[in-house]
Amino acid sequence: MEQLTSRQEEILGIVVREYIASAVPVGSQTIVRRYGLGLSPATVRNELAFLEREGYLLQTHASAGRIPSDKGYRYFVHRLMQETELSPSEQRMISHQFHQVQLELQQWMKLAAAVLAQTARSASLVTAPKAPQARLKHLEMISLSDVTALLVMVFQDGSIRQQVVLLPTPTGQDELTKVSNHLNELLGSANAAEVRTGPAATAPLTALERHVVERVAETLEQMDRRSEREIHRDGLIHVLRQPEFAQVDKFRQVVEVLERRSLLESIIAEVLWANGVQVIIGGEGRWDDIEDYSLVLSPYGVRGEANGVVGVLGPTRMPYDRAIPAVRFVARLMSSLVEHMYGY
Repeated sequence: MEQLTSRQEEILGIVVREYIASAVPVGSQTIVRRYGLGLSPATVRNELAFLEREGYLLQTHASAGRIPSDKGYRYFVHRLMQETELSPSEQRMISHQFHQVQLELQQWMKLAAAVLAQTARSASLVTAPKAPQARLKHLEMISLSDVTALLVMVFQDGSIRQQVVLLPTPTGQDELTKVSNHLNELLGSANAAEVRTGPAATAPLTALERHVVERVAETLEQMDRRSEREIHRDGLIHVLRQPEFAQVDKFRQVVEVLERRSLLESIIAEVLWANGVQVIIGGEGRWDDIEDYSLVLSPYGVRGEANGVVGVLGPTRMPYDRAIPAVRFVARLMSSLVEHMYGY
């Protein structure tokens, strides 16, 4: 991306910020009147014409002012926007909200989606952290009757599976607790292959213990075969209130984008392995279905253990100086949750 002069950068920055705030094309008179640059309207018009010829601005019709193009937004994000953080008071408020909920994955994901939507005034997306291989954290057996028990399996990613187990002989809760403790010692944080080939595979086990070990292995294998990530969404109303989506077809389009799992997963798959906040403007020429939108996304979690993505979606006229620091801060909080889950 070529470097503009300082005057061109200043004018481009004004147009982008004005248009983000008002959704109204920006003309030379507005720039001269509001910003007192010490430039004549003619000089400003010449610079606006140059920025339009170079593809940074668009003019909807001859008598209108200019609006930013995708290229103009990209230059603004990369070159003109200062690295910012949410204010200390906002950070404290958001951190307090996260500390108010229990250390439970589902609650954190819902809260992250709500906080991002409210802070960035955009639609939010939060995917559950997913490990390359599912690993057991611990299991418990709870007596339901003399011959049935509830097998509760908790996994490293915070997910929980429950199954009813038929007991080969009548067994009380004390004995079930002993079985649970014994298997937790044998299995540890095993993945599916380790359950089948580790200490539990050669240890002398009772019929009940062998049955539980097989259930654990099968559940881990099912989790590994699952490719889809759970996606939490919030804040669609913030997007639909924008003038870009006043028409019914635009309204329908943004809803379809948020519901198209295959599209979102293709974007998320790339962001998972990126470093830091990623800004996708107008589909970047790669995703035609989001050419009217921008996404601000960030991976979170522990690389190689479990990671997910948090972010927001809105029109290309997005308040990037709010969205980027909000996504960055929430990603840090979500990373701290995953680190705690995995004992880092």
